[in-house]
This record gives sequence, structure tokens and C-alpha cells, in this order.
Amino acid sequence: MGDDKKKKKKLPQDPLDTTMSLGDHLEELRMRILFALGGLLVAVIICLIPFFFNYIKSFIYYPLHKLPDPNQVEVIATAPADPFIIYMKIATIAGLIIASPWIFYQLWLFVAAGLYPHERRYVHIAIPFSAALFVAGALFFLFLIAPISLRFFVGFGRFIGVEAKWTLEKYISFITLLMLVFGLGFQTPIAIFILNRTGLISIQALHRSRKYVLLAAFIVAAVATPGPDVISQVALALPLYLLFELGILLSYLTGRKKVKNPA
Repeated sequence: MGDDKKKKKKLPQDPLDTTMSLGDHLEELRMRILFALGGLLVAVIICLIPFFFNYIKSFIYYPLHKLPDPNQVEVIATAPADPFIIYMKIATIAGLIIASPWIFYQLWLFVAAGLYPHERRYVHIAIPFSAALFVAGALFFLFLIAPISLRFFVGFGRFIGVEAKWTLEKYISFITLLMLVFGLGFQTPIAIFILNRTGLISIQALHRSRKYVLLAAFIVAAVATPGPDVISQVALALPLYLLFELGILLSYLTGRKKVKNPA
């Protein structure tokens, strides 16, 4: 018995089982932020290269080209520095989307540092899906929602006798901001999955919160979308709620599988 106790005392402590102090968490956060910013900087520099920028610009202008008559909308610059500012903004947003896998990898590694070892495997599962959902959300807006929104605004403008002349800054801000909003909104199922698998929220609690989540989805969509853009608001709120339901489904399926295979 005495020998067994000595052996147990001599066993090295698993570093993953130790808890991190506040200073360690802050240092971990600083390191992850620096790594994320470094990856973003590299992606932005690549997007600033004219060869790549021309391809990115064609994506940004895709919704305009899908109008019944693209020539009925004139995009103008109202200040000398506008083209340069827009050039930098497009490159930055595109770099953020391209670097999103790396950024989400650093984000989830920071989250994993505060979890128990058996919970961290869920984070590693979440990393690729998180990045994929961000890109999917951004492209969902760009290729599906943005053309519908622009068609509505142009048609409504013609209905009330207003000619469509949009400033370059306003158009790019509208497109890039909502690409980011939709990309972040598509993170919902991953967030729900992680919260459930780490024991922070139960499936029963998620079921009870459905009506509140639906209301919150429309509030978030109203706040996140610029101006009285009803189409974008509804187009964001409904997927947000459906993604919430997807998160519940994923949590239920993984929980059921765990019950069937407790080992």
C-alpha cells in the first residue's frame, strides 16, 4: 500500500488538467490575438496585389451585375480619396474572409485553454466547421441576398421617380458589412453545440428558449443591417433561427450517440 501511494505521488501532473491563472489567460489571449492579426495581415497584403484584387472586386460587384439593367445604377466617388479608401476596405474585408479559418483556429484555441481535456475535442471539431460557416454566410449574402435587395431598392426608387446614383463608399460598406454580419450569424450552430457539449446549457433549456430566440433573431437582424432594409433583416433573422435549430439538432444527435456508446 505504501509503495502504491509513493507511485501515485511520483506520477507527473498532466498539464492539461491544471487550471490557468488570470495572468496565464491574459497571456494566452495576447498570443492568440497576435497570431490572428499576423494571419490577417498576410491575407490583406495578398489581397492588395492588383492581380488578386481584380478578382475580389468582381465578386463585390456581382450583385450589381445581376440587376436586370446594370446600367441603370451609377456608382460614383464623391471625394478624391474615396477610391483609395475603398481599395483598402475591400482588401481588408476580403483578407478577413480568407484568413477566417486561421482566425477562428486561434479563437477556439483560446477557448479550449479554459476547458477540461475531455471538452477540448469538441473545440477541435468545431474549428473547421466554424470557418466554413463564416465563409458560407458571407457568400450566402453576396450571391443570394444582395442581388435581391439591390433589385428591390432600384425598383422602388424607379417607382417613386428617384434615379439610382450610389456613392462608391456606401455601396461597398453595404456589401462588406452585411457579408461580415451574415458570416458571424452563421456561427450560431457551432456556438450552441459547444455550449451544450461543455455542459453550460441543456437541450431542454434550448427548447424552452425558442420563442425568445426567434424574437432575438429579428432584433439582432434589425440592429445589424444598415437602414430600413427589410429584405436583409428577414433574410438574416430566418437563417439565424434555423441555424439555432440546427445547433439543437447537432447537440441532440451527438448526445444520443454518446448515450448509445458510453465508452
